[in-house]
Amino acid sequence: MAKVRLGQQKLNFPTPVVLVGAMVDGKPNFMTVAWCGMVNSEPPLVSVAVRPQRYTCRGIRENMAFSVNVPGTSLVKEADYCGIVSGRDVNKAAACGFNVFYGNVNMAPLIEQCPVNLECRVLHTIELESHVLFIGRVEEVHASQDCLTDGKLDFTKAQPIIYSNVVIPQYQALGAVLGKQYTVGKELKVKV
Repeated sequence: MAKVRLGQQKLNFPTPVVLVGAMVDGKPNFMTVAWCGMVNSEPPLVSVAVRPQRYTCRGIRENMAFSVNVPGTSLVKEADYCGIVSGRDVNKAAACGFNVFYGNVNMAPLIEQCPVNLECRVLHTIELESHVLFIGRVEEVHASQDCLTDGKLDFTKAQPIIYSNVVIPQYQALGAVLGKQYTVGKELKVKV
């Protein structure tokens, strides 16, 4: 298959859509982030990349805490809205009808309607060229009961939103299951 050089691009696709929560000026604020991911197992650490001029960035810096809320596909309008308006101008939690709750980390507001929520305390802050990378220790995970299978989180039930910016920036849902992890590759062991 022929390859074409595309040059430097921010091309790591697809990425999860999450709503990062922080307390700013005494109120919960949420912003849409597609640059989020796990970076360590023991302890569990998650990273979020936020532009320094964003309102939420100030709240994370001041409180050294944030939440990662994974919206399901039914919240696609709310997720998009939280990425196109600023918390400086509008109370996004109220505008979106979010039921906000708190767990063990006081300054990490959580969204009840999101099927998965992570409470995080900031362990590292890395100043990058265009973004601030916050690495947080996951203190607690909350999951909606209807998204569990045998007591474990089932992302097919959570129906997370995926952001794809390859051809047309758009939101998508998870696709078909292709195989069981640590199992499907065993078919190649027989051939070797």
